[in-house]
Amino acid sequence: MIQLHTPKASRNQERGRLSFMTSVSPSRVRFHDRGGEGGGTSPRTAGTFSVVPASHRTGRRSLLVASATLVSLALTAPASLAAPVPSPGKSGSPSPKKSASPSPEGSASSSASPSVTPPANMSAVGGARLAQAGPQVNLATGVPVLPKDLTARSWIVSDAESGQVLAAHNAHWRLPPASTLKMLFADTVLPKFPRTEKHKVRPTDLAGIGAGSSMVGIKEGETYTVHDLWLGVFLRSGNDAVHVLSAMNGGVDNTVRDMNEHAEQLQALDTDVVSPDGYDAPGQVSSAYDLTLFARSGLQKKDFREYCSTVTAKFPGETTKKKGKSVRGSFEIQNTNRLLSGDSDISVYQGIAGVKNGNTTNAGATFTGVAERNGKVLLVTVMNPEKNEHNEVYKETAKLFDWGFRAVGKVQPVGELVPPKGTAQASAQPGANASGEAGGAGSGGPSAAGAAGESTKPVVSATSEGGSGGMGIALAITGGLLALLAAGAYLVNRRWPLPDLVRRRR
Repeated sequence: MIQLHTPKASRNQERGRLSFMTSVSPSRVRFHDRGGEGGGTSPRTAGTFSVVPASHRTGRRSLLVASATLVSLALTAPASLAAPVPSPGKSGSPSPKKSASPSPEGSASSSASPSVTPPANMSAVGGARLAQAGPQVNLATGVPVLPKDLTARSWIVSDAESGQVLAAHNAHWRLPPASTLKMLFADTVLPKFPRTEKHKVRPTDLAGIGAGSSMVGIKEGETYTVHDLWLGVFLRSGNDAVHVLSAMNGGVDNTVRDMNEHAEQLQALDTDVVSPDGYDAPGQVSSAYDLTLFARSGLQKKDFREYCSTVTAKFPGETTKKKGKSVRGSFEIQNTNRLLSGDSDISVYQGIAGVKNGNTTNAGATFTGVAERNGKVLLVTVMNPEKNEHNEVYKETAKLFDWGFRAVGKVQPVGELVPPKGTAQASAQPGANASGEAGGAGSGGPSAAGAAGESTKPVVSATSEGGSGGMGIALAITGGLLALLAAGAYLVNRRWPLPDLVRRRR
């Protein structure tokens, strides 16, 4: 379900079950609940991962690259779609980072709607082509044309492993991100607390939540595990869960500061965080490019992969008295990502495994997804489709996934997803070819499987009964490839492989 954070709660807090199919997985297949207290074993949809604690937080790396903006030479491919535009001026320079949270009523009414026209000069991080407005793709023999009827203000299709940007449209347009910003929140905060840690919610923890925010249903005075709270963040896009975790992290202002620092470390220079939950706030912006960087970084973490791919879970309810005893029940929550959980007008996308959706009055609908097919892993981000149709952001995402899986291996990239600062690739950029295209062939060095000592044993394996254009959830991400060096830098050698993807049996 799409979550909304706008002043009128009755208009923007959607309720009800999110499912376009009676069941995403066959009823005979059983999965463990992903709940805290009150969990058990019952029929569940596929897509959950093994329970593995996240790594602890590491300090800022002392060795940073000299330049944060990677400007490639202009591409000369004759079949390019985009017309030449003037070279951007100073790009990739982040504006001053904010540290204050917005007022509760500071949603769409206090944040001006974004311009309908992209700026002439955008950031060139990842390549000069990405600084240009309009669709960027290298057409050639055998390369499929881009889908028709794409109305999003901004989108990007990239290879999650090699980092090649296959095609993009206004990739660096700085727009309100809505709850897709929770990917950065999770990537920043998730490693700091063990999932088993418990926290009793205080009234101050829930202070300052924006009017009309999406909520998972956290109650003051109740105790939740960190695991419970992350389920609330990822499945229900709960701003209440974000605020409780932010309180555990030293408060909203401290969390916003941490997020902005982490965004800079990831070279996500289009992003200014004001509210950790993505609630509309003046000056809060990101881009399709940056959101893709957040997803790619987060997917290196097992817990992140588990939460963003979980379809349903049990969430702790309120404690009540029965016959003199305290009893705490639970209720089911379902993922608001419609490509994962489905809806009446859209099927579960074949191979989908996360990541995060969002929707506010100011931002419109936003979404970043990751999917695997035939050994290829793609990331697609779509921001604010202009077409006013139900679930349009997912429909356009599915079209771009379809195009990407047909085009990958055939189309020459128009840019690349840059690695975090302080990595070998960030310093050397070995993949730029003579024409200035970032990305290269993406064959890279040897796989880093097992570098972090993670298991590669599959957790979920189920048959599919198909249905209406989708085969159900096609994979679970398990084991291997955190891709970390002993020094703490990401291992990037032209390819930045995600952990092994286990495809469901057809």
